[in-house]
Amino acid sequence: MRTATIQRATNETQIELTFAVDGEGKAELETGVPFLTHMLDLFTKHGHFNLFVHAKGDTHIDDHHTTEDIGICLGQAIRQALGDKKGIRRYGNAFVPMDDALAQVVIDVSNRPHLEFRGEFPSQKVGAFDVELVHEFLWKLALEARMNVHVIVHYGRNTHHMIEAVFKALARALDEATMIDPRVKSVPSTKGML
Repeated sequence: MRTATIQRATNETQIELTFAVDGEGKAELETGVPFLTHMLDLFTKHGHFNLFVHAKGDTHIDDHHTTEDIGICLGQAIRQALGDKKGIRRYGNAFVPMDDALAQVVIDVSNRPHLEFRGEFPSQKVGAFDVELVHEFLWKLALEARMNVHVIVHYGRNTHHMIEAVFKALARALDEATMIDPRVKSVPSTKGML
């Protein structure tokens, strides 16, 4: 099973995270950030991953450090779990509608980190959650997983729906990109490595 566990301890957060690529959609999440917990839960379910997160952070200040550091840990876990990436499809693309919203995520598990984010949200907060943290989370995830992640929110009126569509599309695109393709005998790159 392709799995990895990451532990991160700073003056701002303490995180233990385990991620399994080949899972059953099972999540055990204690993030201290309710909206992020909701997004990670549906990410896990729609990607058919398994994800365990136990995080304590300085959420009495705000949700920034905890959200950012969970993104860092998840990215590191994805990278470690994929190992040498032999046999993977490498690319993934998913469109996901959520009522009024439509999001698309395209991934290249390339060992070249990049986040391209196109989308504007009508609200700055969903409940107590700062919407700008969606970009922060995705950027740290792409950086630490060393993936190209392109996010396009085509349209939407409800910020919650728009962000939910992004996380579901992220899950489905990552699931597609990390699937083993029996036709791929080594790594899907003319360079011979990813």
